[in-house]
Amino acid sequence: MRQTLAAAVPAATDIRAQIFPTASAFLLAGSVVRDEATASSDLDLVVVLDRVEAAQRQSFVFDGWPVEAFIHDARTLEYFFRQVDRPTGVPSLANMVSEAIELPQETDTGRSLKDLAGQVLDEGPIPWGQTDRDTSRYVISDLVEDIRAPRNSDELRIVAARLYAALADHFLRSRGLWSAKGKSIPRRLRRVDPEFQQRATEAFEAAILAEDTDPVIRLCENVLEPDGGFLFEGYTRQAPKEWRMPDP
Repeated sequence: MRQTLAAAVPAATDIRAQIFPTASAFLLAGSVVRDEATASSDLDLVVVLDRVEAAQRQSFVFDGWPVEAFIHDARTLEYFFRQVDRPTGVPSLANMVSEAIELPQETDTGRSLKDLAGQVLDEGPIPWGQTDRDTSRYVISDLVEDIRAPRNSDELRIVAARLYAALADHFLRSRGLWSAKGKSIPRRLRRVDPEFQQRATEAFEAAILAEDTDPVIRLCENVLEPDGGFLFEGYTRQAPKEWRMPDP
């Protein structure tokens, strides 16, 4: 039986009272809030204290619930919004705070942090430059070559999974949109472009279940076309000069 918000709220409230009684804001987020929880879903918590020496993530079990607690103060939370998540294009923490419900009731701190999360989400990720686009094109092109004639089914499945994530990231970031990672990718694509998400699902199902990679390759061609298509010849990427051992 899947977990529900009605079951999650009392557990989260008890966690606040017993483990984080001094929290200035205590937010419940994740799949239980989105009404997408399964029987094995955990509780995602953002715990905001007056001050922490360093932000941290704690994993524990409480009354049968697996719990992921992201512990911050207001300054570390904003740092993660702007300096960690925004450059990667994946607003993990900002999304959590934006969608969360505050327990046991709303506070001024919680409202201000939710406003900040909304502001960062509205700003969008740091725009891609030409180097970002070319690197993404190269990565996708290289993975496509690996699925044109895979050596075996195991390799095809592994490469297809990597390609799905890379292609979704390019589709979103090349349009100046927030991206996603892991199991959040289909949900993000569905929200942005349901038709593309369905096409991607069907193409990758054909590759993995029937070992027919042509639909995936055509999809990659379509996504990369506005940026110049597949890229291999002439691509150069230089490592930082400081990446060397000291001279003897």
